[in-house]
Amino acid sequence: MRRNERTERFRAQHVPGRPVVMLNPWDIGSAKIMARLGARALATTSAGHGFTLGLTDGGQVSRDMALQHAAAICAAVDVPVNGDFENGFGEDPETVVETVRLAAEAGLAGVSIEDTAVPTTDSYPFDLALARIEAAVAAARAVGIVLTARADGWIFKNYDQAEALRRCRAFARAGADVIYAPLVDADTTRALAAIGTPVNLLAAGAMRDLTVDQMGALGAARISIGGGLARVTQQVIIDSARAMLERGDFTSLKGAANPAEVEALLTE
Repeated sequence: MRRNERTERFRAQHVPGRPVVMLNPWDIGSAKIMARLGARALATTSAGHGFTLGLTDGGQVSRDMALQHAAAICAAVDVPVNGDFENGFGEDPETVVETVRLAAEAGLAGVSIEDTAVPTTDSYPFDLALARIEAAVAAARAVGIVLTARADGWIFKNYDQAEALRRCRAFARAGADVIYAPLVDADTTRALAAIGTPVNLLAAGAMRDLTVDQMGALGAARISIGGGLARVTQQVIIDSARAMLERGDFTSLKGAANPAEVEALLTE
């Protein structure tokens, strides 16, 4: 399937109240399994991808590395893929424009740009954050890719939820296809949905206790998990390795996936 067809399919999946569950794989194998289990859309995860390279999250993965990873995921599956491209790999709007163009060339149906000045946890000032998204929107329209604008400062307590809402309103007016303020509460999620631009909701924190239908009732059009499932896998590694090395306990291996089932999911 051609990228523009995937992009249009991805765009159509964003229905407020009936959110698409967009899982976040961290390598080709996890992407294939998620797609073949029924995921209608996938997204890269900077945290999960960084882990596979022995790197921490937050500006440690270069643009070339992220693009190569994204292209490999896109080539491995037949569903739309969104790219978690952090701050667009540069502060100035011109760099963000180039990143959006390269994201499309890599085969991505969508790309997310946030307002955190990685590798720090500082947030860009409002005017610069908006200018970056305005440039990204123009670039996304030129190459035909879904642009998600993120207001991440609430995560780092750089600003409050009211400011996250203000930024998302401005991003929506600038033409962003999707708005995303991770870890805001239910009331702010409803306020985001009232803007009228599709809202991505992160299944993290208190939101993990809600079902897809309940998240949809808040107005979400898309649900993502970020590095969540990658971190669940990491915890299994930590717990199992500690049991083996510290207590000589190998019983965690009884919970291993059935090799035949994994092989079928990878090759069907």
